[in-house]
Amino acid sequence: MAMEAIQKITQLEREAAQLRDSAAAESRQRVQTAQREAQRLVEQAKQQAENQVRELMTRAEEQAAQLSQEKLVQAKQNCEEMKRQAQSRLKQAAAMIEEKVVSD
Repeated sequence: MAMEAIQKITQLEREAAQLRDSAAAESRQRVQTAQREAQRLVEQAKQQAENQVRELMTRAEEQAAQLSQEKLVQAKQNCEEMKRQAQSRLKQAAAMIEEKVVSD
């Protein structure tokens, strides 16, 4: 009977060791799976961030181009106005010179 009990205990110890080894292997597998999934999610997040940055840069470049075009139009209008003012002053200056020359 004592021998049977020892064998039974030995068998139970072996089964417990196998269960422990199996649980450890399963745990390692789960950790590896979780790490792969985490890496996949990180890569996916990086890709999304890169796409967002590209989109934001495109929008910023478009806005800058539009603003630049608006400023260019405004500058041309300002130049035309200054040109008109200069031409009217030129006529006044010519009239003043002519008056000086005629009166002298």
